[in-house]
Amino acid sequence: MGPAREGRPFLRWDIYPPWVCYISDMETSAHHHHETPAATGIFSGVALSATLHCLTGCAIGEVAGMAIGTALGFSDLGTVALAVALAFLFGYGLTSLPLLRAGMALGTVIPIALASDTISIATMEIVDNAVMLAVPGAMEAGIGSTLFWGSLSFALVVAGAVALPVNAHLIARGKGHAVVHETGVHGGPPVRLVAAVALVAFVFGSAVLLGELIGGGESDSSHGHQEMSEH
Repeated sequence: MGPAREGRPFLRWDIYPPWVCYISDMETSAHHHHETPAATGIFSGVALSATLHCLTGCAIGEVAGMAIGTALGFSDLGTVALAVALAFLFGYGLTSLPLLRAGMALGTVIPIALASDTISIATMEIVDNAVMLAVPGAMEAGIGSTLFWGSLSFALVVAGAVALPVNAHLIARGKGHAVVHETGVHGGPPVRLVAAVALVAFVFGSAVLLGELIGGGESDSSHGHQEMSEH
């Protein structure tokens, strides 16, 4: 049975799924932002929050960049470059706006955003674009294709999963999103909403890629039978 959380009933780890407890811990930490994640022992919850927050910015930038680049007929390299640039832009933006609204100076906000998000965004972008390039035909499928959106959805969630332990490692050492946490300013979309959207995206992307894999195998098999019959 897990320890009680101050101000509300505890969550039992033997009953609730780990991700529910992570989100619950993260929400509790928002009321104790004067303490560092390492000091409170809830850095896993903060890491999940930071990852989902970063994933939101990356997803907006990736979707916009991939859609624009594909629609305009950019090369794969050009499309990836645009998507990466927009992912960093939106990622930094989601961190910076709440701090600016809280009255912090731009000169103070920029270093915080760079310190908190750079490694996380870079990790996500490397994984996300690697997956997109690895899926046959995904980049050439076009924005009207289910394969394109399924591959992108799957790639983003995988990228977030890879970035989660990276963020946890940084936060446990007082780096990464811990820098924002120390300001006591929290913003961005609701974590539960982002987690739910990520889950749907993963299921959708997995279904599309699995269908493509099975369909591709059947197509190859049919093509082989056709060639044999011709001979």
